[in-house]
Amino acid sequence: MPFTLSGFCEYREEIRKSRFITLAAPIDSPSDAQVFFEQHSDLNATHNCWAWKLGAQYRSSDDGEPGGTAGRPILAAIEAQDCDQVAVLVIRWYGGIQLGTGGLARAYGGGANKCLQAADKIELISRVPLSCACGFSELALVKLRVADLGGLVLEEHFTANGVELRLALGAAHIDLLQSQLADLSRGRILLQR
Repeated sequence: MPFTLSGFCEYREEIRKSRFITLAAPIDSPSDAQVFFEQHSDLNATHNCWAWKLGAQYRSSDDGEPGGTAGRPILAAIEAQDCDQVAVLVIRWYGGIQLGTGGLARAYGGGANKCLQAADKIELISRVPLSCACGFSELALVKLRVADLGGLVLEEHFTANGVELRLALGAAHIDLLQSQLADLSRGRILLQR
């Protein structure tokens, strides 16, 4: 099950006199990733290497480091931590000692790994769109049942007879919610895909 981050996280280390700061954050779009990199990159640093992953989309940058020694190891760390919808930026200030290609890959990938390991994560749930209708008096209880199962109320439309709801819920919880709503309404509330 993939995870995203609950918020911003940071990890710092020094390797053979080079300073590395790793920053990671959740994203919802490729443009979110670019904004994150633009806001947090340090133009005085030697390198600002990054990677992001959003479903099947991903990108990475070595920012002047030898090809494949920074961006790809950061992306590999994102995948190794089973993360998605995440952007990771590793900022390096060169300390005068060459790390070699293997050392660079270990430094960038290792920093990203340690940062993501320490981060607070949220499980990403694939949700199915559903709809139902309920009476005004049942609305609060319906919303409570949906929230208890990790679902979302996407839209409410009030009518003369009650409320029409658009929901999103994990597939594993649909039968349980249907049962709970049937008990709540004596069988009147039906979930529809």
